[in-house]
Formats: sequence, C-alpha cells, structure tokens
Amino acid sequence: MSTPSTPRPSGSAPKSEAPRPTQVKRPAPTGTGSRPAAAGARPAAGQARPAGARPAGQRPTGAQRPANGQERLVRPAPKAKVRKARLLVSKVEPFSVLKLAFLLSVAFGVITVVAAVGIWALLDLMGTFDAFNQLIQDAMAEGGFDLRQTMSLGQVASYATIIAVVNVVVISIVSMLGAVLYNIAASLVGGVGVTLTDD
Repeated sequence: MSTPSTPRPSGSAPKSEAPRPTQVKRPAPTGTGSRPAAAGARPAAGQARPAGARPAGQRPTGAQRPANGQERLVRPAPKAKVRKARLLVSKVEPFSVLKLAFLLSVAFGVITVVAAVGIWALLDLMGTFDAFNQLIQDAMAEGGFDLRQTMSLGQVASYATIIAVVNVVVISIVSMLGAVLYNIAASLVGGVGVTLTDD
C-alpha cells in the first residue's frame, strides 16, 4: 500500500544549513623567524612592553636625562671677534691745534697764579719770612730789612700773572708751528700710525 505524500507549501524551498568558515587564528610573532615590527606599532594585547620604551605622555625623570648637558634649550652666543683698524694721521689742522693750545695754556696760567699766591701764603704762615729777615740782620748787621716789603703778595701775584700771559702766547704760537712742521714731515714719511680696536 502506498502512503499518501503530504504536499509541501508552494514557494518554500528546503533549507540547507551550509557550514560557516571558521576563522583561523594566527600565532603571535615570536622573536625568532618573524618580521620586525613597524616603528611606532603598539604591542598586541597580553604582550609585554619592551624594557627601554616608556609610556606616552610621561616625561623623563632626572636620572633618565643625559648628564653631559647635550640637550640645552639656550646656547651661549659666540664671542664676537675684536676688530682692528690701522690708520695714519697724515694731516693736522693748524687752526684747531691753535685753539686747543690756547685753552690749555690759559688753564695752565690760572694754575700758575693760584699756585704762586698759595705758596706765598704758606711761607708766611710757616714764618719763613721772619727767619730770613733775622738771618739777613745777623749776617749783614743791617736793621730794618723786611722781605715782605721786597716780595709782597701783590708783587708775587703780578709777576705770576705776567708769566702766565707770556706762557699763553708762547705755547699757542709754538703749538701752531709744531702742527705746520708735522704736516710737512707727514707729507714726506706718511704720518703717525694709529691702531684702533673695539672695546
């Protein structure tokens, strides 16, 4: 006897379960026989970090910094070389020399007058004039001799002033003549050499 077959619903196909491909896990690369890891690659999970590597964001401590001071933020500026310039004084202006010599001789004349008056006052305070008058009286047996009358303060100041004026004229003229003679000599030999340097 034949059993009646049950009809299958239309539009439905028998489902066949296909096996899914299984993922093959590759072994972790070891130290031998494996390619070197790329620079900056992170180690895999569960793998220890190398000993020399430090975690990101951590600054090196004082012991890890180089002791010889190679890493310096500011380097000292190089020392500038001293510049030298050799010059020749080939000509001197006579009129400028005359003005400078006149001013210096006037200052020297004022110093001469003040020094003469000061020396006379100092000798008077020390009693030098009285001692000299006593010596003249004992040697020549002359009374009434007074050195202060022969060489008074006014006379000393007058003599010192005359000497100062003469010095002003002489020093000014001699200085101007010296400048002229220097120009003549410098035209023959080239002048005086001067070396100038930076501070």
